[in-house]
Amino acid sequence: MFFQQILRTDIGCAAYVVGSTDAGLAAVVDPRIDMVDEILELLEREGLQLRYIVETHNHADHVSGHHQLAEATGATIAVSALAGVAYPHLPLHDGDELELGEVVLRAIHTPGHRPEHIVIAVIDRTRGNDPWLVLTGDTLFVGDVARPDLAIDGTEGAAALFDSLHQRLLQLPTGTLVFPGHVAGSLCGRVNNRMPLTTIGFEKEHNPALHIRDRATFVRFMNENLPERPPNLARIVDLNRGAEPPRLGRAVPLPPERVRELLDQGAAVLDVRSPAAFAASHIPGAISVALDGGQFQNRVGLVLPPDRPLVLVVERDEDAHRAVRMLAVIGYDQVVGYLAGGMSAWERAGYPYRTLPMLTVHELARWLEEQSLVQVVDVRERSEWVEGHIEGARHIPFYRLPRELGQLDRTRPLALVCGAGTRSVLAASLLQAHGFDHLYSVEGGMDAWRAAGYPVARGATVTIA
Repeated sequence: MFFQQILRTDIGCAAYVVGSTDAGLAAVVDPRIDMVDEILELLEREGLQLRYIVETHNHADHVSGHHQLAEATGATIAVSALAGVAYPHLPLHDGDELELGEVVLRAIHTPGHRPEHIVIAVIDRTRGNDPWLVLTGDTLFVGDVARPDLAIDGTEGAAALFDSLHQRLLQLPTGTLVFPGHVAGSLCGRVNNRMPLTTIGFEKEHNPALHIRDRATFVRFMNENLPERPPNLARIVDLNRGAEPPRLGRAVPLPPERVRELLDQGAAVLDVRSPAAFAASHIPGAISVALDGGQFQNRVGLVLPPDRPLVLVVERDEDAHRAVRMLAVIGYDQVVGYLAGGMSAWERAGYPYRTLPMLTVHELARWLEEQSLVQVVDVRERSEWVEGHIEGARHIPFYRLPRELGQLDRTRPLALVCGAGTRSVLAASLLQAHGFDHLYSVEGGMDAWRAAGYPVARGATVTIA
């Protein structure tokens, strides 16, 4: 048997190439759109012909590369008969098998994350008739299970997931290797590690969700403290169901004059430079989501609409090409280009720009001691807030700020704090775009506050969440 895992740690996605070296045949499971070239190169290098492209479900967090791979190789796309897709495909039912020589892929219907979800049990008949490994998609992760609320009501999804786990997956031999569809970084669960595999037996012993044997308790547990749902999820599902291959944006250099025209026509500016570079100078109204700040795609999905033309501001030309590929993964195909020459060119052209003042934790502590009028807003997730925050701060996650503008006093200075200083700049860019002026980003965030020895409050108080 040939087996290869392909990981993307940006939003924690995993795809798999599995096949038979003797037969020279292979299948790929859950390929992302930005994995296509890598998969084609791998197949050529290994001398394998792609026969099947298998989707465990209609993905909501990333755009699939099944169209591109089918066109390049002539392989058949195989997906659940319940998926409701518009493209030509082989419909899979529970128990159906795909043969690749001595290697067999068996579909097991596991609804919960989505009603059509299947997992793929992989059998190497030269070693035995039991599954050697199982590709669990978005059903079972390392130390976690899938969130149940992305396709249907979370209560209904969790109940179905409980049955899928206990009646189907956990009935596999305990030594079965588990290769999940996601590692840390995904919004499809709460997995917080990048371990690439586990076993059925280890998860039975150590996965907290699997220790819950009562269905009602499991349903409650699975619907608590779920990550925010980016509003572009439905769009991604539609793209993955659709008959047409998804489009890609364009990394075209644009002179400042053309960027100005596009802004006048309603385009948005996505500034993917470092928080420090954004703070030093940026186009008025630009939204800061650092390309290398972690969770790039998920954060873009939370703060910008996918159907609005986008102009990028980058530090290097190669960053524009990388950003376009990463945005294509989440269905953002309206990138029209990037500002040629960066902010230096914009300023030389005489166009207005803004800055964002930075505040050290020592300056913030002094202001608070002096009972300054400063408002402190913590823009992290609720779980981070509960673990420790600045006394008297208000909690509003960055992506909810545009809906909570009325809770803030525009006449008073506002200090934004996050974990390390990236999300606070993103939050400030959102508020600047809504006309706020007296803004400060706290350098180093709560990491710096703790390191300096300043007091930390705990618990859920003074919060808008």
